[in-house]
Amino acid sequence: MIDQYVLDLQEVDEKQVAVVGGKGAHLGGLSRIEGIRVPGGFCVTTDAFRRIMAEEPSVDNQLDQLSRLDPDDLDGIRRLSAQIRRTIEEVAVPGDLAAAITGALARLDERAAYAVRSSATAEDLPTASFAGQQDTYLNVVGPKAILQHISRCWASLFTERAVIYRRRNGIDHRTVHMAVVVQQMAFPNASGILFTADPVTGNRKVATVDAGFGLGEALVSGLVNPDVFKVRHGEIVAKGIAAKQRAVHALPDGGTQEVAIDSQQQEQPALTDAQVVRLVQLGRRIEAHFGRPQDIEWCLVDDGFQIVQSRPITTLFPVPEAADQENHVYVSVGHGQMMTDPMKPLGFSMWQLTAMVQMHEAGGRLFVDVTRRLASPTSRAALLDAIGRGDPLIRDALETVLDHDGFVPSLPDASPGGPPAGGASAPIETDPAIVTGLIERSRASVAALERDIRTKTGPALFDFLLAAFEEHKRVLGDPLSMQAIMAGMDATWWLNDKLQEWLGEKNAADTLTLSAPDNITSEMGLALLDVADVIRPHPEVVAFLQGVEDEDFLDELAKLSGGAEARDAIESYLDRYGMRCVGEIDITRPRWRERPTTLVPVILDNVRIFEPGAAERRFEQGRQKAQEKEQDVLSRLRALPDGDRKADETKRMIDRVRTFIGYREYPKYGIVSRFFVYKQALMREAERLVQAGVLSEKEDIFSLTFQELHDVVRSNQVDEQLIQQRKEAFQSYHALTPPRVLTSDGEAVTGAYRRDDVPEGALVGLPVSAGTVEGRARVILDMAEADLEAGDILVTTFTDPSWSPLFVGIAGLVTEVGGLMTHGAVIAREYGLPAVVGVERATRLIRDGQRIRVHGTDGYIEILP
Repeated sequence: MIDQYVLDLQEVDEKQVAVVGGKGAHLGGLSRIEGIRVPGGFCVTTDAFRRIMAEEPSVDNQLDQLSRLDPDDLDGIRRLSAQIRRTIEEVAVPGDLAAAITGALARLDERAAYAVRSSATAEDLPTASFAGQQDTYLNVVGPKAILQHISRCWASLFTERAVIYRRRNGIDHRTVHMAVVVQQMAFPNASGILFTADPVTGNRKVATVDAGFGLGEALVSGLVNPDVFKVRHGEIVAKGIAAKQRAVHALPDGGTQEVAIDSQQQEQPALTDAQVVRLVQLGRRIEAHFGRPQDIEWCLVDDGFQIVQSRPITTLFPVPEAADQENHVYVSVGHGQMMTDPMKPLGFSMWQLTAMVQMHEAGGRLFVDVTRRLASPTSRAALLDAIGRGDPLIRDALETVLDHDGFVPSLPDASPGGPPAGGASAPIETDPAIVTGLIERSRASVAALERDIRTKTGPALFDFLLAAFEEHKRVLGDPLSMQAIMAGMDATWWLNDKLQEWLGEKNAADTLTLSAPDNITSEMGLALLDVADVIRPHPEVVAFLQGVEDEDFLDELAKLSGGAEARDAIESYLDRYGMRCVGEIDITRPRWRERPTTLVPVILDNVRIFEPGAAERRFEQGRQKAQEKEQDVLSRLRALPDGDRKADETKRMIDRVRTFIGYREYPKYGIVSRFFVYKQALMREAERLVQAGVLSEKEDIFSLTFQELHDVVRSNQVDEQLIQQRKEAFQSYHALTPPRVLTSDGEAVTGAYRRDDVPEGALVGLPVSAGTVEGRARVILDMAEADLEAGDILVTTFTDPSWSPLFVGIAGLVTEVGGLMTHGAVIAREYGLPAVVGVERATRLIRDGQRIRVHGTDGYIEILP
């Protein structure tokens, strides 16, 4: 059965990855595109690979050993992968398989030179390219040499780099098989790579061509710098011609060699401008065929282009789908909500359904389209001012997009007499009863939701939830609530601006807001100190908690001496805060009530680090510092010209900020409280679907949008393939970094601080909580793995309210994401922690254990020797 082992490239297409691997499937697809020339060849199928693996049973045992190795045991992986490669290379190719391969060579030209190229089934995929993980051999001549190099390609499935890559991407070694492409060699004048989207900015309208003389191996190996051309709308918009001193050429008897390029030719372009434009036109045709941006390897033979490989560019952040062809500018929701991780479909669809503005999904993240607000002068100024106060990087990124001539349309301002920009409303009185009433209304709404949802099931549950989402938005958009939030923020900005102008003091509001009342998030951190106070006197309970692994530990806890009180304290805490968790805007994330072990390390740290009564003392110390600061500021103001007026105005603003700033955290608490009620109801529905045999497991509902889950409940039918595809896509999204600003062209814009007032070598960020602190950096990416000592400085990607219990035990905070009024900044100020947020790549530039100095007033971090 020759066809079982060998298929001509013309016989395959991109649907046959399982048979001929990613590279072979793409080459087969390329060969079918009109006007695209692909060198002739054939694929040795994965059946051949499986046949070889079956010839040597010892490989099975070696794979078992490989799967048991610790992912960090690089020496073990290196040793075992080399052993597996040797075993495979030493397997004799069976006679019928060898005959199938040599017969295919004879039909082409067995005396010709060939490229022998690995083509794994987990390669050149939309979600993982695996570029460079397996081997390619150029200019192989003669059947014997070709058979030998095919064996090497099979073995290269287990190169050290390929094994590590699969481990990091969660791919089982046994599920990946190797095909081999045997393709006639092209002997090019020039070769290189074409990206149909700019690989640096992500812009889908800009193609990038890298070009050099001879074979492409010179560019891939880094032997020479390429000529680089950028093409937009059929025109070269930028180019750089490199001095190309070396090239790789094929040898007549096989193999390749480096050769020197004549000095007069070194700085000549490898392609003419016309050839570059023609190549990009071919690339656009290939991109249209595969339906996504491509990374294309090409050769120029005489004056004709041959395509030797095309794979998806997997590093590009996806672009939100739009119903039109207009330009759009999107701002990241995750950077404002302090959750830049990908969300599962149920999570992002429910956030979309309960949000106050329309949100667009891409790469598992949500974005808001701000194009229209940028288009007219007044709304643009208001948007940039509001965003700039919170996150200067987003403002700078938007200004960068505005500098692109003509990208954002220009619209006139709204006609005179219309509503004021931003929907500004009359200020409210400085009355604590307003906050008390708002909190009570929110609690009553959640209680009504909990009561009314209990009896709902099946389609009726979804009808109920759709109505509940409207109530959710009504509570969230309550004008009085919005006024209270803005009153606290406006007063903060007024105090910072005026006290810097009048007294030369930066960020004075940071101290004036210490221990402000009604801050549910700071209360949550202090309340866990009270839990520690209950547990600390009972050594048996402390010892038990140190070994806790199961989520039902609270039942066992009650059997110990002092355990009943400890259990009651934790249960009481969970009743009030158990709906919270890291990444809480995604309803699919496990809540503390569902996974209480998350809190145990923090409780034990509190037991170890603090003395009894720490919560009350900390709150009172903060309140006294704020009071002393108020007296100091007012007395200094009265000594100024017109001092009494300035002091009176400042006193009114201090009273106002202390009345309202704590409430800033409550609406998010209300949202998350409602989300947990929704989730509990949906999980009961998921349990019913599992019992009915519709779903394999309850968590499968997380891979469906709310609307899709509604359909499943109505029909009792589910598309299992869709669920699997969604799970794979979600895994792939973790490798993508969401930009702060994204355009419809795919350009990812991060923004810059553009400051020259920081020391050389310092890491720049946004100052959000005043003070300077020096200490040990603890780089922590998962709250559950926190191991902190008093005086440590927490360095992480982002913090949401669930991280607040850690804040009571640290001395400072550094995050990669955040703004002036995001939760981490608010709680850092509340606890008096110097903090700098929005520090790009902080978790990679600061090493765990390094000593650093955080300048919370001026917004930078020094890494100390």
